[in-house]
Amino acid sequence: MIDLELTEEHEALVDTLRGWGQREVAPKIHDLDRQHRFERDFLRQMADLQLLGVCIPEELGGAGMDYISLGLACEELEYLDTHLRVIMSVHVALNSMTLWCWGTPEQKRKYLLPQAKGEKIATYGLTEPNAGSDAVGIQTTAVRKGDRYVLNGEKIWISLADVADNFLVIAWTDQDKKKKRDHSGLSAFIVERGFKGFASYTIKEKWGILAGNTGGFSMQDLEVPADNRVGEEGEGFKIAMFALENGRYTVAAGATGLIRACLDASVAYARGRKAFGVPIGEHQLVKEMIARMVAGFEYSRLLWLRAAWLKNAGKPNTRETALAKWIACEQSETAAADAVQSDLVRPQDQACHHVAGVARADHVPPGVGRIAGVHPDGIAVDTARRLAGVGLAGGAAGADLDLQAVTDGLVDRLRGDLVLGVVGQL
Repeated sequence: MIDLELTEEHEALVDTLRGWGQREVAPKIHDLDRQHRFERDFLRQMADLQLLGVCIPEELGGAGMDYISLGLACEELEYLDTHLRVIMSVHVALNSMTLWCWGTPEQKRKYLLPQAKGEKIATYGLTEPNAGSDAVGIQTTAVRKGDRYVLNGEKIWISLADVADNFLVIAWTDQDKKKKRDHSGLSAFIVERGFKGFASYTIKEKWGILAGNTGGFSMQDLEVPADNRVGEEGEGFKIAMFALENGRYTVAAGATGLIRACLDASVAYARGRKAFGVPIGEHQLVKEMIARMVAGFEYSRLLWLRAAWLKNAGKPNTRETALAKWIACEQSETAAADAVQSDLVRPQDQACHHVAGVARADHVPPGVGRIAGVHPDGIAVDTARRLAGVGLAGGAAGADLDLQAVTDGLVDRLRGDLVLGVVGQL
């Protein structure tokens, strides 16, 4: 039986988050965004609301709610600002949920329980300077020495890099398989900030998510106890893909909240501004744009709710989660473009600055936006053209670029993510 009604528990969660957001976040977020400043106190407040363990069982320190609750939390948080949803993505989805499913009882006691309570903050380390979606392209190594592993390498574009206490790190434990790009040579580890050889930094002047903390960290001869390995040696790739799938789910739900933020800001402005003697909301073109936002919100929400239902039922949901993330991110970008480029909100408005600044950034992680599509070659060509147009390949905009070389490289990188449909069943 299909029931699209939210439960009383779900409604109460939404009401609580909206009240908190209007009191604590909305008055500050514009200035935080402009100042590129991360507000650490939001973490404490989110912990008090039990958001940092929303779907983790109560016996492990969490709130014991379901996956729909996680999605609703992400939707409401991204309505306020994307960096709040990003906290849920890396702390809850990528790290804590992975430890819940893959961790040993001791790892859950030592790491997951304080993370679910919000006493410790966690994040995820896969991306490197020369490897993003290409998981087997990472260079970080973990060499076994007695009862410890020695890690060396660098991770970049890590959310909460300068804030988190615990890091779920993917590294090569089999150097022969590393040379062959055989993913069964990857393993996963829990790294603490306090381990000797760990150093982190913050990246400034980003394109979006300006109130969030994004950076990187390095590990130089960093020793990790063997007890901190998550899963068996060689299971790192499966663990990484498991984590990314949960991350995609939170991005899908969050992007849906961003669409609603665009919609609410646009409707408010369309009612108040007049052109040709009537509110601009009376003009057909504006009505069409707003209708497109409504449609985008509705089917984006239905897609992530479908994925949530499958998760709650314990059923495979790789395809549904990827589809929800892809469509919701596409629609959030379209909604933001309509709101800003069509002058539905004023440039000085907080809402306008919010949706314009984060919509494109929200489209990218985790798994690199267009990789969630269906045809790798077409995706690669389109991405290569975007790179050529905006100069992200190392040169200024309009610089010469070997389009075919970039395309070939992207196709190779995409193939790694295409195994999600298989890995998700493991």
